[in-house]
Amino acid sequence: MGVVLSNLISRAKALRKRPTDAEQLLWKYLRLKQLAGLKFRRQVPIDGYIVDFVCYETKVVIEADGGQHDQCEADAERDAFLRSQGFVVLRFWNTDILNNIRGVLTEIQFACRERHPPLNPLPSREGKMQNSECDS
Repeated sequence: MGVVLSNLISRAKALRKRPTDAEQLLWKYLRLKQLAGLKFRRQVPIDGYIVDFVCYETKVVIEADGGQHDQCEADAERDAFLRSQGFVVLRFWNTDILNNIRGVLTEIQFACRERHPPLNPLPSREGKMQNSECDS
C-alpha cells in the first residue's frame, strides 16, 4: 500500500471518529441500508479524495458542506473529477441537513432512483419503511 493511500485511509478513519452534527444525522438515515435498501459508506477515499458518503451501487456521492465550502474551487475540481469517473455528486449545506432531513433524503433517493430503479421507500422517523411523497 502506498504512502499516499495509507495517509488517506488514516485521515478517513479520523474523520469517521469525529463527524459533524450534520454528517452524524445524515448517517443515522443512510447506514444499514435504511435508504431504499442501498449500502452507503462514509468518509471513503476515492482516487486521492475523501468523500463524505458514497453508494457504489448507484455511484452517488453525498457531501455535507459547511460555510468553508462556499464557492470553493477545490470542491469544483473534485466534483468534476468524480463526475468524470461516473459519479453523481450531491452537495447539501449542513443547515439544510439539520433543518430539513426529510427533504434531503428525498433528493438523495430521487438521484439514486434515476441511476438504479426501482428502489425501496424512505424509512420513517422510527426506522420502519414507509412510502414517500415521491413514490406517488
